Formats: sequence, C-alpha cells, structure tokens
Amino acid sequence: MSSETELRPFRIDVPDEAIADLRRRIAAVRWPTRELVADRSQGVQRAAIQELARYWAAEYDWRACEARLNALPQFTTQIDGADIHFIHVRSPHADALPLIITHGWPGSVIELLEIIGPLTDPTAHGGTAGDAFDLVLPSLPGYAFSAQPSEVGWDPGHIAQAWAELMRRLGYTRYVAQGGDQGAGVTDAMGRQAPEGLAGIHLNFLRDAVAGMPPAGSSDAERAALEAITTFRTGGFGYFLEQATRPQTIGYALLDSPVALAAWMLDHDTDSYYKIARAFTGGRPAGGLTRDHILDNITVYWLTGTGASAARSYWEGARAAALTAGQAAVEVKVPVGFTTFPDEIFRAPRSWVEKSYPSLGYYHEAAKGGHFAAWEEPGLFTTEMRAAFRPLR
Repeated sequence: MSSETELRPFRIDVPDEAIADLRRRIAAVRWPTRELVADRSQGVQRAAIQELARYWAAEYDWRACEARLNALPQFTTQIDGADIHFIHVRSPHADALPLIITHGWPGSVIELLEIIGPLTDPTAHGGTAGDAFDLVLPSLPGYAFSAQPSEVGWDPGHIAQAWAELMRRLGYTRYVAQGGDQGAGVTDAMGRQAPEGLAGIHLNFLRDAVAGMPPAGSSDAERAALEAITTFRTGGFGYFLEQATRPQTIGYALLDSPVALAAWMLDHDTDSYYKIARAFTGGRPAGGLTRDHILDNITVYWLTGTGASAARSYWEGARAAALTAGQAAVEVKVPVGFTTFPDEIFRAPRSWVEKSYPSLGYYHEAAKGGHFAAWEEPGLFTTEMRAAFRPLR
C-alpha cells in the first residue's frame, strides 16, 4: 500500500490554547434581545442558548470526550486527495458482518458512539454472537477530523465511491451500509452504484420525499407525512436553504463565534430542538442527548473549524441534484431495510419507501426516537440494525 493510500493511526490532541480561546469567545458573545414569542417560531430561544453557553464555558470538559475518542481505534487515509478520518472497531466474534455507518448534519461520529459496543460485542449487550458487526464510522469530508475538500465535487455520489474504496482498503469483500440525514444520501448512492461487495443498505430517513414533495396521499399515513414535510419546509427549512445556496456566507459566523455555531446547529427540526433545549433548561434528557454529549458534538465542529465546510455539503448535494435533474434514477437492486422513527421530521409510510426502493425487504416503525435515532435511542437503533441485516448474514 502506497503512502497515499495507507491507513494511518489517528489521535486527537487539542492544544490548551484552543480551549482557552473557545472560552474567551463564549464570554465575549453579544446577545440579541429575547425572542418575542413563547415558542421556537423565531428561532433558538435565548434562555436555552444562554444556559448552553454558561455550561460550555464553566463546566463542560472537552478532555473527557477527547479521551473517549482516543480510546477507540481511529485512522485516516487519503482518498481522491482528501484525508478521510474514520473509527474502525472490529468485533471479538468470528464472522461479524462489516457495517459502514454514515452520520449526518449537524452530527458527527459523536452521535454514533453509544452503538459501538452493542453492535460489535452483542453478547455483552443482550444479543448473540450471530448479531455481531465490524464497524466502520467515517467522518464525512469537510466534517470533524476529515479534511476539508479543496475542490468542488464531493457530493453524495462521490462520497459513496470513496466509502467503497475505504471498505476495499480495509479488506472487506462483503459488507452492508447504513445512514440517516446526509448519511442517507450517501448510503442511497451506494445502493444505486452497487459497488462490488455491498450486500445491502439500511436507511432511517427518506430524503426523496423531502426533496421531491410527493403528491397528496390517499392514506392517513401518507397525508400525515405530507403535512409534516410541508410544515418543515415552511417553518423550519432555513438552515437547509442557506447551506444549499450560500454556505460560505453563514460560514463566517460559524467560524467566528462558538455561540453562533451552537445556535445554528440546534436549529434543525422542531423535535430535536426541544429535546436538546430541554437538556439545558432543567428537563430530562432524551436518551443520549445529554448536555455533555450535545456539547461534545458542537465542540468537535468548533475545534476543527468545519462549520463552513460541513455546510458546503448541502451545496454539493444541491448542485449534484441540479446536474442530474430530469434523468431517471438508477434503481437500487441490493436489499434495502428501512426504519421510521416516530419523532423524525416525518414518518415515512411504507408505500413511499417501496416506491423509492422496490427491493425493500425490511420495514419497521420504531416505538420512539427522532432525527438523531442512534444518538437518542441507541438500544432501539441497535435492535433495528440486527433485525434489518440478519437475513443478509
């Protein structure tokens, strides 16, 4: 393996000066006046973000997160000129099924940490050895510890090809893939490209429905999903439009102010916003969405300076979609699994999923969980991975 394609061990070592600078910038924030409404309809509420900032500056410990990440096998490898960071945890069980999971925005590998143990060592977490996975958790290009692309073209299709190359370099000749949010776009592309060795995919977000606005449905489930999508597009779609059209503009604020970065990342969808806000305003955390875990994720973005480059991934996706508009999509022929979580932006009806994926073999409506399914409900997410991929072992 050449020096460009070798797998290099990776370790995080953030200088003390960077932590001190973060705290200085939080202290120097200029607060807007309080919103004029009692809900989030004007954006992130000041009481929530002020408590987040107070805790971030005074009590939060980045070194605990750094130590946790450094305890995992982390690597980088160069693919198409970009250094890609990934976590690679092999199962202690023989015949484990290799699984590559792609995170989304505003997430990172942080949102996947709680599922590593249950998926790689199921006998220690209520499962059987036959449910074991080898896990590959890459950071998307321009996110966290992966390099920021220096040229355009890192759209979901390009990333999908890079992931296939990564799995090849790791020696996997048969594997499965999973993704939600931005990761759903990459995983969808992998399914359509069908690289050698890909045995199946699983998704927990139906991106086609949000992008294409399906027609009014005939069933209650379809009508409810369409209503939820319409609400999202008219009342909470600002981050998507800005990042898809002007990522550089918002990037100046995201790189200059940690509080601006935190507010921007919190303002995603209604359900996840209120769950995150609740963690800082005295409510009970939703699953893994604790104050520390939320700030682990935001701090990774801040310390790596990837607010703008991560935002550009939406611009790349929009550009790729425009270039292929009007072209018939390649059909996904590998087996597809899909789980819809009740607090997601919308509950994807089976009829819609089957239309996008005729090879759908597994569909399930989870009991709870939302947009950050693996983060919020790692136990349920683990159960879904085991069930969806069990027929492919």
